[in-house]
Amino acid sequence: MITFAPSKIFFMDNELNKLSKIQDIIANDAGLIAYFYSDNCAPCLSLRPKIKELLAKNYPKMNLYFINSEKYPEISAEFGIFSNPTLLVYFDRKEYLRKSKYISIPELSQGIERLYNMMFE
Repeated sequence: MITFAPSKIFFMDNELNKLSKIQDIIANDAGLIAYFYSDNCAPCLSLRPKIKELLAKNYPKMNLYFINSEKYPEISAEFGIFSNPTLLVYFDRKEYLRKSKYISIPELSQGIERLYNMMFE
């Protein structure tokens, strides 16, 4: 069995590890995606660059934050997250979209586009 060093392979920029910080960001950020993942989740790893590219290319004013569900199960429980990966899309302090497990990038983009344009354009 091959194992990876999580600190090298799975390091996430914008990683959040405190519930109060996440709540503060949601309260003050016009648009964001909270990306719940696990170090032992292959789809989590393969989806990450696709989500980053989608936001950079189409939705540059949205922020992307990562929460490790394995390390911080209490945060996952607070948000009702039971599987990885799970994406929570927030606009103006409200959860607008929730996608889990098998996430289609075009479907995600379509779900974000209309509200993003209303908020930022």
